[in-house]
Amino acid sequence: MGFWRQQEIQMARRMLDWHFRRNQLAPPGEEEATQRAAQLVDDAHRIARQRGRNVVAILKELVEEIKR
Repeated sequence: MGFWRQQEIQMARRMLDWHFRRNQLAPPGEEEATQRAAQLVDDAHRIARQRGRNVVAILKELVEEIKR
């Protein structure tokens, strides 16, 4: 896995951790949280290719979607 990919996953992981703390939800396990973050990054890249937008902005939108 490349350096930038790892950084994106870590950023998505922090966003998910923040979301769970903010909403006082039980956080998922270490492995599941990493898998969710990787899936968010994959989804963000797929959407960015389709829409031609910034991956970070799309990650924020996906986290907002998960909140609901």
